[in-house]
Amino acid sequence: MSARILVVDDEPDLKVLVLQKFRQQIRDGTVDFLFAHDGVEALSALKANGGIDVVVTDINMPKMDGLALLQKLQESDENVSTIIVSAYGDMGNIRTAMNRGAFDFVTKPIDFRDLQTTIAKTIRHIEYLREARRRQTEAERAYMSLSRYFSPNLAQRLARDSDAVDLCGQRRQIATLFTDITGFTALVETLEPNVLGPLLNEYFAGMTDIVFAHDGTVAKIVGDALHVLFGAPGEQPDHADRAVACALALDDYAQSFRERCHKKGIALGITRIGVHAGPAMVGNFGGIRFFDYTAYGDTTNVGARLETANKQLGTRICVSAMLAEAVKNFHGRPIGDLLLRGRAEALRAFEPLTAEQFTDPATKSYLDAFAKLEAGDPGAIAAFAAHLGRQPEDKLTSFHLKRLLNGVTGTQIAMD
Repeated sequence: MSARILVVDDEPDLKVLVLQKFRQQIRDGTVDFLFAHDGVEALSALKANGGIDVVVTDINMPKMDGLALLQKLQESDENVSTIIVSAYGDMGNIRTAMNRGAFDFVTKPIDFRDLQTTIAKTIRHIEYLREARRRQTEAERAYMSLSRYFSPNLAQRLARDSDAVDLCGQRRQIATLFTDITGFTALVETLEPNVLGPLLNEYFAGMTDIVFAHDGTVAKIVGDALHVLFGAPGEQPDHADRAVACALALDDYAQSFRERCHKKGIALGITRIGVHAGPAMVGNFGGIRFFDYTAYGDTTNVGARLETANKQLGTRICVSAMLAEAVKNFHGRPIGDLLLRGRAEALRAFEPLTAEQFTDPATKSYLDAFAKLEAGDPGAIAAFAAHLGRQPEDKLTSFHLKRLLNGVTGTQIAMD
């Protein structure tokens, strides 16, 4: 770097000596010197000449001495490093100067080799500070951008060290979560902009806060739909656990938000959630102009179709067996073996439950009925009917009972 140095001293011969001793550095353009006779002139020079990096100042000067100058610099926004010059025996003033922010000192009579070394050390310190400020600025700018997509913890990690997580395309094991609000497009046609805007903003603020609380990555928000990733871009060995916990928390929030909307006369639909786990290609696929961190592959397609399957099944959350098997102490009830559109093989799906819901007697009643369905037991009809009598709001049970009454047996379900 090229450093601008202000020398503040009332000795008339010092300017000539400094220019002579530093002539090579001046010729090379590595340093540039300005001069002032006292603290008052120094402050004027600093104001008139921006970009001064180092101040080399004597202590004993007329009008304003070096200690007063240091005090003024400390009180101002001037971002300079100071070298104090004083007699060897004047350690009291030197100590005061260091307490007022001086970076280093040299003693009189000046040893110019010592001064050159001290200035070089000070310049290295300035370079270090500039690099630190540059990194901090870049990190703050990166954090502002990344915090729109990633949880605060992950955004800070990425902002601090861009090499910590590879944002380029890579294949990895992830969990993918999709949400969608039933009938939202039709609802939009009935709402005024001053109602729709705040409603969506409040909804997504709550939903994304929950995603970030589980260290998920918001890949996309499209209309009223949310696409979330776990296990990318940072490694998350427990990405399946996080995805299920997040799905349950999102469902709880969406249900309470819907109830609040209904009290205001807004007929907001149910939020459906689909979650799947498996390999996917993840990375920033937004080209050179846009940041679009997302995932591609069959895993994301299945996750999206599981979200859609809720509509036919009567459930609000539908997760795959692959995801459930990866979750420690998974609690849920089996839905059936879904034949999703575009897939030749059926996929076992579950409705996740909280630990409290799983221990509820109603869950055991459903599991008993489903076991009969799975075994081909004709008693499945009576079992589901009895369960529905006790749990009339259980839409999944109603779905199975209707299938059985229409002569469809087994757990394989063809999805529309």
